[in-house]
Amino acid sequence: MTERRRSPGGTLARLGAWAADYAWATDRQLRHLVRRPALPAAGAGAGAAAGDSSGERAPVVLLPGIYETWEFLGPVATALARAGHPVHAVPGLGYNARPVPESAERVIEHLERTRLCDAVLVAHSKGGLIGKRVLLSAASDQVLGMVAIATPFTGSRWARYMVSRALRSFDPRDPVLLALAGELLVNERITAVYPRFDPHIPETGHLTGARNVELPLSGHFRPLGHPLLVDTVVREVARVEAEHTVL
Repeated sequence: MTERRRSPGGTLARLGAWAADYAWATDRQLRHLVRRPALPAAGAGAGAAAGDSSGERAPVVLLPGIYETWEFLGPVATALARAGHPVHAVPGLGYNARPVPESAERVIEHLERTRLCDAVLVAHSKGGLIGKRVLLSAASDQVLGMVAIATPFTGSRWARYMVSRALRSFDPRDPVLLALAGELLVNERITAVYPRFDPHIPETGHLTGARNVELPLSGHFRPLGHPLLVDTVVREVARVEAEHTVL
């Protein structure tokens, strides 16, 4: 079959999506520097007191992407809190520039220290790789599953051209990435949610053996604030919780 040539309009649209994506990410970083908001409280939309971390739903642990804070997942976190899920961040991740194995250890330590039970990991980009490593550890007993957004499970072809060593670790040939990709059994505990066009991950966030949800969106960062993605993540977290509820 002959590959169809992309139209100039299509190329311009993709460039526009890329630019809008970076603008959204820059805005999130600036918001963090200016005000550093607190995590939303469970049930906050229904009159919960500020700082109240109680909630009857499964707790959620946020795992942001590389060079990100939990605030990139802010719209998702707010919606989950309103649905009654206590939302947690992992302070030890910082800006999440450490290698995946080291970052996963920080998450494992947090789970052990807080003694969270029946938690759901909600991750973006690199956070999904960290979460998968956690699911492969002894701490997985404390976790029901993971909803991973735009995660490069098989890497990104652009990674090899990056100056940053941390970004080059997403090269599909990276040993850590290859080892994680080879662990197939745990994939059934993962829901992969990803946009139709991701300028950073041309391979998309599809994961073999997982529940895959492709959304008609464009971008790597900007979809995190889109109502369709937010609603999808809330629904998928509820599904993971319901599947493990003992009647």
